[in-house]
Amino acid sequence: MVARHDLATDQRVRADLLEVRRATAFFARKLGELSDADLDAPTRLEGWNRRHLVAHVGYNARALCRLALWANSGEPHPMYASPDARDREIARGATLQPHALRHLFEHSAVSLDVEWRDSPDAAWRASVRTATGREVPFSETAWMRLRELWLHAIDLDNGARWGDVPAPIAERLLADIVGTWAARGERLGFVLSDPASGFSAGAPAPGAASLIRIEGPLPALLAWASGRGRASETAGLEARGIGEAPVRLPAAPRWL
Repeated sequence: MVARHDLATDQRVRADLLEVRRATAFFARKLGELSDADLDAPTRLEGWNRRHLVAHVGYNARALCRLALWANSGEPHPMYASPDARDREIARGATLQPHALRHLFEHSAVSLDVEWRDSPDAAWRASVRTATGREVPFSETAWMRLRELWLHAIDLDNGARWGDVPAPIAERLLADIVGTWAARGERLGFVLSDPASGFSAGAPAPGAASLIRIEGPLPALLAWASGRGRASETAGLEARGIGEAPVRLPAAPRWL
């Protein structure tokens, strides 16, 4: 019998699934506010209009469904056949009629939720491979989707704000971003902090030429670190270098 509740018993997984469902509802609401004609407008992502973005979010859910099949069957099912195949799929999706594009998002989100719901604990612990080649437990896919939904809701550029991202999610995103920079061996080390919440992430990277401390509200930190923020959204940040001397806010290193 098909489960009508999440089979996962791990509380972290269950909490992530709840947050994904909330993020899905938020993205759906922002998409629903757009007219069909609005889908042709540009997004915050260079070279993509809203059609490309919605297609990407839909096909991302389908790709994660393939990882669910991998985790549950033990047979490898990659997210995408290749980077080129992924790009071609998005380009084709962007040509869909508006109703079909909206259906793609809705149907793929439901399909992924069902796959997650029916995955037992053993599947959540199974190792799968992301599109970038990382070996991760299947449980990581909930966070991967959560990250996609919040960032791309803002990328739609129709009113979603950085402050809409729940603080715990923003903190996880920032820790993820700073960790990626450090692992890549960026020349500059960064420490990001929000005095109001007590949040702090980052440390001097091994071999980093210098350390820059960036301080301000969580939404502004996320706008800056993600590389998507506009000047008005990062205006509240302060950057300090060696000896805590004020410095100009640098461009954030590449994240994804």
